[in-house]
Amino acid sequence: MNSNPSPLPARPIRRTQPRFPWHHFTMRFSSTPRGARLARRLAGERLEAWGIPYGSDAHDVLTLIVAELSANAVRHGRVPGRDFRLRLSAEGATLRVEITDSRGESIPALAKPPSDLDGGRGLLLVAALTDRWGWYPCVDGPGKTVWAVLDVGRP
Repeated sequence: MNSNPSPLPARPIRRTQPRFPWHHFTMRFSSTPRGARLARRLAGERLEAWGIPYGSDAHDVLTLIVAELSANAVRHGRVPGRDFRLRLSAEGATLRVEITDSRGESIPALAKPPSDLDGGRGLLLVAALTDRWGWYPCVDGPGKTVWAVLDVGRP
């Protein structure tokens, strides 16, 4: 029998939550209405798994933001044969939604639509419901990313 201890000490097991928890989710979806619906549903499930319960204000706002930005990516940023990407992240009390599409030439802008049109208010909703939003051109190819941030206070 060898009485020598193991040459490698045992690693301590972390049993507490990290001080600043963070989560990240990224997935591509087809640039179709069905892809936009799936993005909204999966975002809702992911938020629930992160501790943002269904029916809470933060959950409702974030799934609405994902729905609006995904619909915009399908309607205005669609390039046949290319997908759009959803990225969700949570760090502490800040939640961020990013939607990347393949059309860089269509720039998102806030504009009040004529009152006789049914649509065209998605970005107005995003601006009203989030703490900040914006967009940036993709650096790794054609396209743009529209992002929105919601600060929900301490979890």
